[in-house]
Amino acid sequence: MALDLTRVPATDPTAIYRYRDGLYAVDLITAAVVDLDLFSWLADRPSTAEDICRAFDLQPRPTDVLITLLVASGLLERDGPRLRLSNLSREHLTGALWNLSPYYASLRDRPVTRDFTRVLRTGRPAHWGGDRVGADWHAAMETEAFARPFTAAMDCRGVYLGQALAKHLDLAARRRVLDIGGGSGIYACSLVAHHPHLRATVFEQHPVARIAETLLSERGFADRVEVATGDFLHDPWPPDCDVHLLSNVLHDWDLPVVRQLLDTSFQTLAAGGLLVIHEAFINADKTGPLPVAEYSALLMHSTQGKCYATSEYAALLSEAGFGLVTYADTAADRGAMTATKPG
Repeated sequence: MALDLTRVPATDPTAIYRYRDGLYAVDLITAAVVDLDLFSWLADRPSTAEDICRAFDLQPRPTDVLITLLVASGLLERDGPRLRLSNLSREHLTGALWNLSPYYASLRDRPVTRDFTRVLRTGRPAHWGGDRVGADWHAAMETEAFARPFTAAMDCRGVYLGQALAKHLDLAARRRVLDIGGGSGIYACSLVAHHPHLRATVFEQHPVARIAETLLSERGFADRVEVATGDFLHDPWPPDCDVHLLSNVLHDWDLPVVRQLLDTSFQTLAAGGLLVIHEAFINADKTGPLPVAEYSALLMHSTQGKCYATSEYAALLSEAGFGLVTYADTAADRGAMTATKPG
C-alpha cells in the first residue's frame, strides 16, 4: 500500500524548520561585525553593494546574501541602491557607550564564522558543515557516503513541504511531471498522491538515482513515479513531460547555472508547458523575510547559490522566454512560482 502523502499534521512544524534553516545566520553577522567591522565603515558613508564589494574586496553573491540578512535583521536600511545604518546598529554596533561589537569578538574563531569571511572574499563555497577536510556540497553529493544521509534529510523535510506544494498547484490538465534534481522523489510522490491522474519522472544523478528507486518502491509509488539517471547540467532532459518541477534546486547555484537550467526547461518543454519553482523566496524588494534571509546564509556558506528574490526570478523567467508568472506562499517559509511556455 502506498504511503499516504495527503495526511495533514496536527501541529505546525515551521518553528522547527526555522531553527535548522537559520543555524548559520549568527556566524555571518559575526563576520560582518568582527572581521569586516562593516558597521563602523558604513557609519559615515552610505554605500551601494558595489561600493562595499570594492572597499572590502568581496564577491557579489555572498555580499548580496549578507546585505539582505542585515536589512531583514533591522541592522541596515535600503535607501534606493544605497545602504545605511539603522538607528539600532548605529547605537549598538558603532561608537563607544552602547557598542556591543566587543561582545561578538570572542566568537571570531568559530569555524563557520571563519568560513564566511573566506566565502565573502572568494565566492567559493566552504566545506559542508564546516568540515575542513571534506568536499563542498556539490562534490560531496557524488559520493554515496554523503549522498545517502543528505538525501534522507531532504526527504523528511519534503513530506510536509511536498503536500503543501501539491495543494497550491492546478495540475488538472497536465499529464506528466519531470522532477529535475528530485532527490528521493518525495515531491514527485506528493504531486501524484494529490493528483492521481499524474505520472512523474525523477531526474537524478548517480548515486541519488539508486536511492530514489529504493524509496519509491518502499513507499508504493514505483508504478506512478519512475527514475531517469542523468546529470541535469550536462545530459539531455527526459522529453514528453508537460510540467517541469525545480524544487529546492536553483538555490544551490549561482546565476549562470540558474540561467542555464531555466533555458533548458524552456527548450525542453512543449508549447503550453508549465514550470514550477518551489523554493524559499526573498521578497521582491529584498528586505526579508528574515527566516529566508537566514536560510540564505546557510546556502551561501556551503553551495554556489543563495535564496533568490521573487523579482530576480521574474526577470530570469522573462529572459528565458516564459510568461504568465505567478507566485503563492505554501508552507514553512516556502513558496511556489509558476511560469508557462507560450503556446
